[in-house]
Amino acid sequence: MKLGPGLTFSWKRALGVTSAKRKISRATGIPLTRNGRRAKLGKFLGMK
Repeated sequence: MKLGPGLTFSWKRALGVTSAKRKISRATGIPLTRNGRRAKLGKFLGMK
């Protein structure tokens, strides 16, 4: 939802979903996004 120039509303941020996912990722060391997991796996296997 647009609220004006540079202002938006996100229900995920309002409910704390974003910060919870970030805390889980930092605690486990495994990214929750598909691209993040692929990048981490690629670095681990020496592809990048």
